[in-house]
Amino acid sequence: QVLLAESGGGLVQPGGSLTLPCSTSLNISRASMGWFRQAPENGRERELFARITSLEATIYADSVKGRFTVSRDNAKKSVYLQMNSLRSEDTAYYCNMFGPLTNWKQMWGQGTQVTVSS
Repeated sequence: QVLLAESGGGLVQPGGSLTLPCSTSLNISRASMGWFRQAPENGRERELFARITSLEATIYADSVKGRFTVSRDNAKKSVYLQMNSLRSEDTAYYCNMFGPLTNWKQMWGQGTQVTVSS
């Protein structure tokens, strides 16, 4: 049973933009929603690079500040990652939910692959 689903991945040219939606059937209004990425050179390690809290405070890693924007729509039970000025890489992006409906445990989506290449 898939509870959290990312979409929107694909191939994009360097400098391009892409938006990744993440949707769920759960009520996300009290959850902190995060975006992680997993690059092949990092093995199975996932790096948190953007998070939006239930109060809509946002936190970004230095590597994406000014380029990426995370937002949420609680009515649509969705969170979005707007990525601009993408750099050449091949990375899997994962959505993450943490809150009372996940029993305060990390809940993951299945991931979506983004390849930035010319």
